[in-house]
Amino acid sequence: MPYIRATVDAVWRLESARIVAALMRLLHDVGPAEEIAQDALVAALEQWPATGVPDNPGAWLTTIAKRRAVDHIRRARRFEELAPRLAVDALEEQPDDVLRLMFISCHPALPPRTRAALTLRMVAGLSAAEIARAFLTTEQVILRRIAEAKRVLAEAGARFELPPPEELAARLSSVLEVLYLIFNEGYAATAGDDLLRPELTREALRLGRILAELAPDEAEAHGLVALMEIQASRSAARTGPDGVPVQLHDQDRGLWDPLLIRRGFTALLRARELGGTPGPYVLQAAIAVCHAQARTAADTDWAQIATLYELLEQRVPTPVVRLNRAVAVGFARGPQAGLDLVDPLLTDPALRDFHLLPGVRADLLLRLGRTAEARREFERAAGLATNTAERAFLLKRAESTNTANRDALSTYTHHPAGTAPGETTAAGATLGEAADAFLARDDLEAATLRSYRQTMRRLRRTLGDRLPLSAITADDVARTFATAWGGAAPATWNRHVAAARTFAAWSGSPALTGQLSKKDLPDRPPKQGVAWDTGNAPLRESAPLRESALWTLIGESGAPIHHVLSLNVEDLDLEDRRARAGRRWITWRSGTARLLPRLLAGRTRGPVFLADRRPVPSRPLADADRCPETGRRRLSYERAEYLCKQLTGRTLSELKHPPNGQL
Repeated sequence: MPYIRATVDAVWRLESARIVAALMRLLHDVGPAEEIAQDALVAALEQWPATGVPDNPGAWLTTIAKRRAVDHIRRARRFEELAPRLAVDALEEQPDDVLRLMFISCHPALPPRTRAALTLRMVAGLSAAEIARAFLTTEQVILRRIAEAKRVLAEAGARFELPPPEELAARLSSVLEVLYLIFNEGYAATAGDDLLRPELTREALRLGRILAELAPDEAEAHGLVALMEIQASRSAARTGPDGVPVQLHDQDRGLWDPLLIRRGFTALLRARELGGTPGPYVLQAAIAVCHAQARTAADTDWAQIATLYELLEQRVPTPVVRLNRAVAVGFARGPQAGLDLVDPLLTDPALRDFHLLPGVRADLLLRLGRTAEARREFERAAGLATNTAERAFLLKRAESTNTANRDALSTYTHHPAGTAPGETTAAGATLGEAADAFLARDDLEAATLRSYRQTMRRLRRTLGDRLPLSAITADDVARTFATAWGGAAPATWNRHVAAARTFAAWSGSPALTGQLSKKDLPDRPPKQGVAWDTGNAPLRESAPLRESALWTLIGESGAPIHHVLSLNVEDLDLEDRRARAGRRWITWRSGTARLLPRLLAGRTRGPVFLADRRPVPSRPLADADRCPETGRRRLSYERAEYLCKQLTGRTLSELKHPPNGQL
């Protein structure tokens, strides 16, 4: 029945955070807590179509989850240890449970994108498929992110508790960062065909409002809500009928949502009432209020906005904030003042692929009447944009720009491979045309071509495909190199310099690389041999038993690594020190013979080498890769490689092929 499914989805969206949070308090492990909550959801989908929706569906889900949690604890043989937690009210909601869940989902040990996925899964109750659609990726990618997040949290010993006072500000900042990341991906999508993804915007707003209610004394939480409410109020006016973006000063302000604007004003007032020095989100909300208060674009108080950005830059001195401040200054004090702030950002590595940098610069140049430069900057911005709607908008602006002052470009004549430097007529070509012809030569080996492509790709992305080759200066090339590879190793720098010099000579423009020079390579100490006797190196005495057994077996047998990892207990002949792996036998010596019995610990079936944790229900696993006695999965090559590098600094392949043939 469709309405049952819709009801379950709605209840789950509302109740999942509380259920998972209560399970976390009981189990102290994010993995089992989320899995058991999902089991309760599955039970609802199976039973409610036959029995009907219960009067209190949230309580029903909570009761099922509690029973599954008790079963889990009993199976884990920790019943006596955790029995005090299993009182009748063990899963009753506690005031700060959801707030604790937000903190653990946004743990600083996780990268931002992983935090966002875990938060949407654990706190918002979205499925992996829904998250994948929102972020334009696959369900498998999201599942991997969530599984990795659970593993990292378990290894980090993340506790289900509120941070201590000395860590609260930093941890709250992490939560706010994740919510704003989710909001921005919905408000201005970084990829795909559409500029807006309303489902992400709505979820970020909902979670932000929940956070502000749970942390009423945190001004920054209210500031973020105010910022998101006001920005979301413009959604209906941000795109035209064809889906192309509409700039803020061109938007129909009659389409702005007055209810969201009022909510934003209210949230900002609550933040101000709390007092203290305004934080980044409060300041950004104040900027949004300035825009919302202006009846027309001409009424905007740009001087006030520029002042607020100066304060924001003092709090958060990032390149993006500096770029936004330049926009405000350009409106408040004139385009040249804004351009003076933008130009130093051209050499900032953090903005080298940020399409808004050339986009802002193009706007300022256009207002200064420098139309030819503005057109090229719009084209460069379009080349960097990863969102289809934004790219189309920037190209449209480039085409509509007055081209009266644009240098005429002659047709590029491609000369065959082997043309001597200076014989090309590339002077009238664009950088993109010249680069395509340079890379289309048939006298380049595959490895050389790959290297040249990397160099030319960066030059094209930074300078723009449509920039005439004759307009490029040595300063432009030197700035590109400093931004892209200034911090690279000397060998990497030298490789790109050599590629650029070859291109410059081939195109008849050797002066382009006149400011580039190669770096001295550091002296390399001779590579030291390693003693590979199985009694000690490379195995550390402190290495876990599984790792010691695996590495010793690889070293003693010389067998392919995937064959060793595929071994099952029933394949082993411990007495004869051998095992069947497909059509071949793997043999070992005394080191492995000492370790294997201890590793097996009486097991008689299943994979020899097991992963640390049981597989999650969302990942189907073949019976052959699961231990029937422990439920754990076979150790993967990727995990084994990671453990090997962590503990020995060497790869599994080096274990298989030790130096000088030693074992």
